[in-house]
Amino acid sequence: MNKFAEMRAFVNVFQPEFDEVFQKDFKLKGQWNKSFFKNENPIVLELGCGKGDYTVGLAERIPDTNFIGVDIKGARIWKGAKYAVENNLPNVAFIRTRIELIDSFFGGDEIHEIWLTFPDPQLKKRRNKKRLTGLRYFSLYQKFLRDDGIIHLKTDNAVLFDFTRDLIVHNNLEIIHSTSDLYHSDLEGPVRDIQTFYEKQFLEENLKIHYLCFRLKQDIDLKEFEQDG
Repeated sequence: MNKFAEMRAFVNVFQPEFDEVFQKDFKLKGQWNKSFFKNENPIVLELGCGKGDYTVGLAERIPDTNFIGVDIKGARIWKGAKYAVENNLPNVAFIRTRIELIDSFFGGDEIHEIWLTFPDPQLKKRRNKKRLTGLRYFSLYQKFLRDDGIIHLKTDNAVLFDFTRDLIVHNNLEIIHSTSDLYHSDLEGPVRDIQTFYEKQFLEENLKIHYLCFRLKQDIDLKEFEQDG
């Protein structure tokens, strides 16, 4: 059985067609705890999850929390989904979809935390609207992330790190942790212990890993800031 056929059989993977969720609500929106996980535990998202390193890594470490990985690449999701099935991780799910459609999948206050692990930095200024830590996506997250919900960013890219931090400061959001060199900081726990496939490559190249952890409030009108260059 090939990866795509196998993944269609996984009960922990959802692959709706574009026209099922474009400007429409997915069937589990607002119902993930009740209808899929069958519990009231917090739900954490990993957006652009790739192979699901954080989705399954956190699920193993924190069994009383539910984790959902989201990515458009099915071949990547397959690895994490298969691992979760083979290791009996009932607190794991994956969604194959475009992240710009993410608010079709979750209702108000349904998500407690978001992990952004090495997202595309989208370095061209005209493409800043595609950054997962840009104003466009922050506004999407506000629709389903609980008030003062936490967002984690890990990146090897200093431009993305500085851009995100500047946007956070500009909007008076609370920074919990901020470091431009994670592995020479005093931070401990999953942020250090779980390393993605690409992160391991970056570390072999002696690149610094940047980390931001902050709270996003629901009730503020987020504002863009002017960038140099």
